[in-house]
Amino acid sequence: MDRTTTPRLNTFAGLSLILDRVAEKRDESLWVNEHGSSEHARYLVLDALGQTYLLPGSDALRWLDSGERERLLGELKATFLGFAAERPHFLLAVDDSEQAAALETTLDARRAGLRDVGLLLAADEAGLFAYAKGLAHWQRETRYCAFCGSPLILVASGHRAQCTNEQCGRMHFPRTDAAVIVIVEHEGACLLGRQAGWPKGRYSTLAGFVEPGEALEDAVRREVAEESGVIVGDVYYHSSQPWPLPQSLMVGFTAKAVSREIRLRDRELEEARWFTPEDIVSGLADGSFLPSLPLSVSYRLLEHWLKQRAGLDLDTLVAQAKR
Repeated sequence: MDRTTTPRLNTFAGLSLILDRVAEKRDESLWVNEHGSSEHARYLVLDALGQTYLLPGSDALRWLDSGERERLLGELKATFLGFAAERPHFLLAVDDSEQAAALETTLDARRAGLRDVGLLLAADEAGLFAYAKGLAHWQRETRYCAFCGSPLILVASGHRAQCTNEQCGRMHFPRTDAAVIVIVEHEGACLLGRQAGWPKGRYSTLAGFVEPGEALEDAVRREVAEESGVIVGDVYYHSSQPWPLPQSLMVGFTAKAVSREIRLRDRELEEARWFTPEDIVSGLADGSFLPSLPLSVSYRLLEHWLKQRAGLDLDTLVAQAKR
Protein backbone atom coordinates (compact mmCIF):
# COMPACT_ATOMS: atom_id res chain seq x y z
CA MET A 1 0.00 0.00 0.00
CA ASP A 2 1.14 3.57 -0.59
CA ARG A 3 0.59 6.67 1.51
CA THR A 4 -2.36 7.78 -0.63
CA THR A 5 -4.38 4.94 0.92
CA THR A 6 -2.48 4.28 4.17
CA PRO A 7 -1.77 7.25 6.46
CA ARG A 8 1.55 7.53 8.23
CA LEU A 9 1.62 6.27 11.82
CA ASN A 10 0.85 9.03 14.31
CA THR A 11 3.46 10.11 16.84
CA PHE A 12 3.23 8.07 20.08
CA ALA A 13 1.12 5.42 18.31
CA GLY A 14 2.18 1.88 17.46
CA LEU A 15 3.49 1.05 20.93
CA SER A 16 1.95 -2.43 20.77
CA LEU A 17 4.44 -3.25 18.02
CA ILE A 18 7.32 -3.13 20.50
CA LEU A 19 5.76 -3.39 23.98
CA ASP A 20 4.01 -6.24 25.78
CA ARG A 21 2.27 -4.65 28.75
CA VAL A 22 1.86 -8.06 30.46
CA ALA A 23 -1.21 -6.70 32.23
CA GLU A 24 -2.06 -10.09 33.73
CA LYS A 25 1.13 -9.95 35.84
CA ARG A 26 0.60 -6.53 37.43
CA ASP A 27 -0.90 -7.96 40.63
CA GLU A 28 1.94 -10.46 41.11
CA SER A 29 4.25 -8.36 43.25
CA LEU A 30 6.91 -11.06 43.62
CA TRP A 31 7.13 -11.45 39.84
CA VAL A 32 7.26 -7.67 39.31
CA ASN A 33 9.91 -7.16 42.00
CA GLU A 34 12.05 -9.97 40.61
CA HIS A 35 12.10 -8.37 37.19
CA GLY A 36 12.61 -4.96 38.75
CA SER A 37 15.89 -6.07 40.29
CA SER A 38 17.05 -7.78 37.10
CA GLU A 39 20.18 -6.50 35.40
CA HIS A 40 18.04 -6.09 32.28
CA ALA A 41 15.52 -3.74 33.93
CA ARG A 42 15.21 -0.17 32.67
CA TYR A 43 13.68 2.74 34.60
CA LEU A 44 12.32 5.96 33.10
CA VAL A 45 12.30 8.86 35.56
CA LEU A 46 9.72 11.66 35.31
CA ASP A 47 9.60 14.81 37.41
CA ALA A 48 6.49 16.57 38.72
CA LEU A 49 6.06 18.46 35.42
CA GLY A 50 6.13 15.25 33.40
CA GLN A 51 9.62 15.92 32.08
CA THR A 52 12.16 13.15 31.72
CA TYR A 53 15.95 12.94 31.41
CA LEU A 54 17.91 12.75 28.17
CA LEU A 55 21.42 11.54 27.49
CA PRO A 56 23.92 14.44 27.32
CA GLY A 57 24.32 15.75 23.80
CA SER A 58 21.70 13.35 22.47
CA ASP A 59 17.99 13.10 21.75
CA ALA A 60 17.64 9.76 23.52
CA LEU A 61 16.12 8.85 26.87
CA ARG A 62 18.41 8.42 29.87
CA TRP A 63 17.19 5.16 31.40
CA LEU A 64 18.36 4.00 34.81
CA ASP A 65 19.45 0.41 35.34
CA SER A 66 18.40 -1.52 38.45
CA GLY A 67 21.64 -0.64 40.29
CA GLU A 68 21.22 3.09 39.64
CA ARG A 69 17.58 2.90 40.63
CA GLU A 70 18.45 1.25 43.96
CA ARG A 71 21.26 3.69 44.67
CA LEU A 72 19.56 6.91 43.61
CA LEU A 73 15.82 6.34 44.00
CA GLY A 74 15.46 3.13 45.95
CA GLU A 75 12.82 4.66 48.22
CA LEU A 76 10.40 5.27 45.33
CA LYS A 77 7.85 2.67 44.34
CA ALA A 78 8.14 1.83 40.66
CA THR A 79 5.35 1.34 38.13
CA PHE A 80 5.69 -1.60 35.78
CA LEU A 81 5.21 -0.58 32.14
CA GLY A 82 5.86 -3.88 30.35
CA PHE A 83 8.45 -5.71 28.29
CA ALA A 84 10.17 -4.19 25.25
CA ALA A 85 13.09 -5.85 23.47
CA GLU A 86 12.82 -8.62 26.09
CA ARG A 87 13.64 -6.15 28.86
CA PRO A 88 11.30 -5.06 31.70
CA HIS A 89 10.56 -1.34 31.68
CA PHE A 90 9.45 0.71 34.68
CA LEU A 91 8.43 4.26 35.60
CA LEU A 92 9.70 6.25 38.57
CA ALA A 93 7.85 9.48 39.39
CA VAL A 94 9.94 12.05 41.30
CA ASP A 95 7.64 14.72 42.73
CA ASP A 96 10.29 16.47 44.83
CA SER A 97 11.70 19.34 42.74
CA GLU A 98 15.03 19.46 44.59
CA GLN A 99 15.50 15.72 44.20
CA ALA A 100 14.70 16.00 40.48
CA ALA A 101 17.23 18.81 40.03
CA ALA A 102 19.92 16.90 41.93
CA LEU A 103 19.31 13.87 39.77
CA GLU A 104 19.88 15.98 36.66
CA THR A 105 23.33 16.86 37.97
CA THR A 106 24.14 13.34 39.12
CA LEU A 107 23.24 11.84 35.76
CA ASP A 108 24.80 14.68 33.77
CA ALA A 109 21.52 14.75 31.87
CA ARG A 110 19.10 17.40 30.70
CA ARG A 111 15.37 17.41 31.29
CA ALA A 112 12.80 17.87 28.53
CA GLY A 113 9.06 17.59 28.05
CA LEU A 114 7.19 15.32 25.69
CA ARG A 115 6.02 18.18 23.47
CA ASP A 116 9.62 19.36 23.07
CA VAL A 117 11.26 16.06 22.13
CA GLY A 118 8.41 13.87 20.91
CA LEU A 119 9.54 14.18 17.29
CA LEU A 120 13.25 13.98 18.11
CA LEU A 121 13.13 10.70 19.99
CA ALA A 122 13.09 7.33 18.28
CA ALA A 123 9.49 6.20 17.76
CA ASP A 124 9.66 3.49 20.42
CA GLU A 125 11.10 5.86 23.02
CA ALA A 126 8.54 8.56 22.18
CA GLY A 127 5.74 6.03 22.67
CA LEU A 128 7.15 4.81 25.98
CA PHE A 129 7.61 8.39 27.21
CA ALA A 130 3.99 9.20 26.30
CA TYR A 131 2.74 6.05 28.04
CA ALA A 132 4.72 6.81 31.19
CA LYS A 133 3.72 10.48 31.21
CA GLY A 134 0.01 9.74 30.96
CA LEU A 135 0.17 7.15 33.72
CA ALA A 136 2.27 9.34 36.01
CA HIS A 137 -0.15 12.24 35.56
CA TRP A 138 -3.10 10.06 36.56
CA GLN A 139 -1.23 8.76 39.60
CA ARG A 140 -0.33 12.28 40.68
CA GLU A 141 -3.85 13.64 40.22
CA THR A 142 -5.71 10.69 41.73
CA ARG A 143 -4.91 10.80 45.43
CA TYR A 144 -8.36 10.62 47.09
CA CYS A 145 -11.44 8.48 46.55
CA ALA A 146 -14.09 10.25 44.48
CA PHE A 147 -16.82 8.39 46.43
CA CYS A 148 -15.83 8.82 50.10
CA GLY A 149 -12.80 11.14 50.07
CA SER A 150 -10.42 8.70 51.76
CA PRO A 151 -6.78 8.42 50.64
CA LEU A 152 -5.93 6.04 47.82
CA ILE A 153 -3.02 3.64 47.48
CA LEU A 154 -1.58 2.46 44.19
CA VAL A 155 -1.95 -1.24 43.46
CA ALA A 156 -1.48 -3.50 40.42
CA SER A 157 2.02 -2.08 39.99
CA GLY A 158 0.67 1.46 39.61
CA HIS A 159 -2.22 0.76 37.24
CA ARG A 160 -5.05 0.95 39.76
CA ALA A 161 -5.73 3.01 42.88
CA GLN A 162 -7.67 1.50 45.78
CA CYS A 163 -9.58 3.34 48.47
CA THR A 164 -8.10 2.76 51.93
CA ASN A 165 -11.52 3.01 53.60
CA GLU A 166 -12.49 -0.60 54.31
CA GLN A 167 -16.18 0.29 54.10
CA CYS A 168 -15.62 1.67 50.59
CA GLY A 169 -12.63 -0.05 49.02
CA ARG A 170 -13.47 1.16 45.53
CA MET A 171 -10.99 0.78 42.70
CA HIS A 172 -10.03 3.72 40.48
CA PHE A 173 -8.60 3.20 37.02
CA PRO A 174 -6.43 5.44 34.81
CA ARG A 175 -8.46 8.12 33.09
CA THR A 176 -8.34 8.87 29.38
CA ASP A 177 -10.46 11.67 27.89
CA ALA A 178 -11.71 10.92 24.40
CA ALA A 179 -11.57 13.77 21.89
CA VAL A 180 -12.39 13.90 18.19
CA ILE A 181 -10.37 15.78 15.59
CA VAL A 182 -11.46 16.04 11.98
CA ILE A 183 -10.52 17.32 8.55
CA VAL A 184 -13.76 18.36 6.86
CA GLU A 185 -13.90 18.47 3.06
CA HIS A 186 -16.24 20.04 0.53
CA GLU A 187 -15.65 19.85 -3.22
CA GLY A 188 -11.87 19.92 -3.15
CA ALA A 189 -11.32 22.20 -0.15
CA CYS A 190 -10.76 21.46 3.52
CA LEU A 191 -12.03 23.35 6.56
CA LEU A 192 -9.42 24.69 9.00
CA GLY A 193 -9.73 27.08 11.91
CA ARG A 194 -7.54 29.16 14.18
CA GLN A 195 -7.74 30.37 17.75
CA ALA A 196 -6.86 33.92 18.71
CA GLY A 197 -3.84 33.00 20.83
CA TRP A 198 -2.09 30.96 18.15
CA PRO A 199 0.94 32.15 16.16
CA LYS A 200 0.07 34.29 13.17
CA GLY A 201 -1.08 32.20 10.22
CA ARG A 202 -1.53 28.93 12.12
CA TYR A 203 -4.59 26.88 11.16
CA SER A 204 -5.64 23.48 12.40
CA THR A 205 -8.31 20.87 11.94
CA LEU A 206 -11.30 21.21 14.27
CA ALA A 207 -11.44 19.22 17.51
CA GLY A 208 -13.36 18.78 20.72
CA PHE A 209 -14.15 16.41 23.57
CA VAL A 210 -16.71 13.64 23.37
CA GLU A 211 -19.72 14.12 25.64
CA PRO A 212 -21.53 11.41 27.64
CA GLY A 213 -23.88 9.26 25.59
CA GLU A 214 -22.34 10.44 22.31
CA ALA A 215 -20.97 8.35 19.46
CA LEU A 216 -17.67 9.52 18.06
CA GLU A 217 -19.23 10.37 14.69
CA ASP A 218 -21.93 12.41 16.42
CA ALA A 219 -19.26 14.25 18.39
CA VAL A 220 -17.60 15.19 15.09
CA ARG A 221 -20.84 16.60 13.71
CA ARG A 222 -21.65 18.51 16.90
CA GLU A 223 -18.18 19.99 17.38
CA VAL A 224 -17.88 21.16 13.77
CA ALA A 225 -21.33 22.72 13.92
CA GLU A 226 -20.67 24.39 17.29
CA GLU A 227 -17.30 25.82 16.30
CA SER A 228 -17.87 26.79 12.67
CA GLY A 229 -21.56 26.40 11.86
CA VAL A 230 -20.64 23.96 9.07
CA ILE A 231 -23.01 21.01 8.77
CA VAL A 232 -21.32 17.63 8.36
CA GLY A 233 -22.82 14.56 6.72
CA ASP A 234 -20.65 11.48 6.27
CA VAL A 235 -17.91 10.83 8.81
CA TYR A 236 -15.08 8.31 8.41
CA TYR A 237 -12.49 7.07 10.91
CA HIS A 238 -8.89 7.92 10.02
CA SER A 239 -6.54 7.10 12.93
CA SER A 240 -5.94 7.79 16.61
CA GLN A 241 -3.19 9.17 18.80
CA PRO A 242 -2.53 9.01 22.53
CA TRP A 243 -2.13 12.59 23.68
CA PRO A 244 -0.95 12.62 27.31
CA LEU A 245 -0.92 16.40 27.52
CA PRO A 246 -2.24 15.58 29.98
CA GLN A 247 -4.67 12.66 29.46
CA SER A 248 -6.44 12.57 26.11
CA LEU A 249 -6.95 10.14 23.27
CA MET A 250 -7.31 11.98 19.96
CA VAL A 251 -9.53 10.09 17.53
CA GLY A 252 -9.03 11.39 14.00
CA PHE A 253 -11.69 11.50 11.29
CA THR A 254 -12.34 12.74 7.78
CA ALA A 255 -15.78 14.13 7.00
CA LYS A 256 -17.90 15.57 4.20
CA ALA A 257 -19.64 18.91 4.62
CA VAL A 258 -23.11 19.54 3.23
CA SER A 259 -22.14 23.06 2.14
CA ARG A 260 -19.41 25.65 2.63
CA GLU A 261 -21.50 28.02 4.73
CA ILE A 262 -19.51 29.11 7.79
CA ARG A 263 -21.21 30.74 10.78
CA LEU A 264 -18.93 31.18 13.79
CA ARG A 265 -21.10 30.68 16.86
CA ASP A 266 -19.40 30.48 20.24
CA ARG A 267 -16.28 32.38 19.16
CA GLU A 268 -14.02 29.55 20.28
CA LEU A 269 -12.43 30.11 16.89
CA GLU A 270 -11.16 33.48 15.74
CA GLU A 271 -11.55 32.37 12.14
CA ALA A 272 -12.53 29.35 10.05
CA ARG A 273 -11.73 29.06 6.34
CA TRP A 274 -11.85 26.68 3.43
CA PHE A 275 -8.46 25.90 1.90
CA THR A 276 -7.78 24.30 -1.45
CA PRO A 277 -4.45 22.52 -1.97
CA GLU A 278 -3.37 25.55 -4.01
CA ASP A 279 -4.22 27.85 -1.09
CA ILE A 280 -2.05 25.78 1.24
CA VAL A 281 0.87 25.70 -1.20
CA SER A 282 0.80 29.46 -1.74
CA GLY A 283 0.23 30.16 1.97
CA LEU A 284 3.22 28.08 3.00
CA ALA A 285 5.34 29.79 0.36
CA ASP A 286 4.50 33.34 1.44
CA GLY A 287 4.30 32.61 5.18
CA SER A 288 0.58 33.33 5.56
CA PHE A 289 -0.22 29.69 6.42
CA LEU A 290 1.25 27.53 9.17
CA PRO A 291 0.04 23.96 9.75
CA SER A 292 -0.23 22.31 13.14
CA LEU A 293 2.96 20.93 14.62
CA PRO A 294 4.05 17.60 13.05
CA LEU A 295 3.74 16.04 16.51
CA SER A 296 -0.05 16.11 16.21
CA VAL A 297 -2.65 14.00 14.44
CA SER A 298 -3.95 17.27 12.99
CA TYR A 299 -0.80 17.50 10.89
CA ARG A 300 -1.23 13.89 9.77
CA LEU A 301 -4.84 14.53 8.73
CA LEU A 302 -3.81 17.47 6.57
CA GLU A 303 -0.81 15.56 5.22
CA HIS A 304 -2.94 12.60 4.15
CA TRP A 305 -5.64 14.83 2.63
CA LEU A 306 -3.09 16.76 0.54
CA LYS A 307 -1.55 13.51 -0.66
CA GLN A 308 -4.91 12.07 -1.65
CA ARG A 309 -6.35 15.17 -3.26
CA ALA A 310 -3.33 16.71 -4.99
CA GLY A 311 -0.41 14.29 -4.72
CA LEU A 312 1.43 16.83 -2.53
CA ASP A 313 3.81 16.00 0.31
CA LEU A 314 3.30 18.30 3.30
CA ASP A 315 6.73 17.61 4.78
CA THR A 316 8.35 18.69 1.51
CA LEU A 317 6.23 21.83 1.26
CA VAL A 318 7.06 22.83 4.86
CA ALA A 319 10.77 22.20 4.31
CA GLN A 320 10.76 24.29 1.12
CA ALA A 321 8.99 27.15 2.95
CA LYS A 322 11.77 27.22 5.58
CA ARG A 323 14.55 27.73 3.05
